[in-house]
Amino acid sequence: MARRSGLGRLWAPWRMPYIKSAGEPKGCLFCRVARARDDRRELVVHRGERALVMLNRYPYNPGHLMVAGVRHAASLADLTPAERQALVDAVILAEKALAAEYRPHALNLGANLGKVAGAGFPGHLHVHIVPRWNGDTNFMPVVAETKVLPESLTRTWSRLRKAVAALAAGTGREAARRAGRSRRPGRVVRRGGRGRGG
Repeated sequence: MARRSGLGRLWAPWRMPYIKSAGEPKGCLFCRVARARDDRRELVVHRGERALVMLNRYPYNPGHLMVAGVRHAASLADLTPAERQALVDAVILAEKALAAEYRPHALNLGANLGKVAGAGFPGHLHVHIVPRWNGDTNFMPVVAETKVLPESLTRTWSRLRKAVAALAAGTGREAARRAGRSRRPGRVVRRGGRGRGG
């Protein structure tokens, strides 16, 4: 049996752009994405009036999402009540989309407020949502400081974009049903074959 010599290699060419640009960020990622209109290129899975949901281009796990307000604001305290509500609603939408499409066993939700806390873009509040599964840890992150991701970003984007659209369509249909019920005139209740009118 021939013995293999030399070091094993794990090719992850997608990380090179990140390594080259991992210094101080130039401009605000979330403001740029909020202005952009190519959702596939920017990995946006949902775009609302006051909040957006996008994939993290350098994820900890497949389905790693970021939810950000459209307006440049550094903290929850800087948001208007409507912006806070939109942010929370977008987090809920992201949570439901991940549950529907990926069925994670758990989720990490977190926001890093300020550079010292670990924020890559400290001036623009955003919430990370990272799906977790039992048994998704192995020796690679510990020994090789490398995370193995089993799905491409474009595939993840397609799956979550469809899941979000289905959730939004379902919400719209349910709202229409509720509105239709509220507009119906009161029904006549019949007992024993006779109508009771009023």
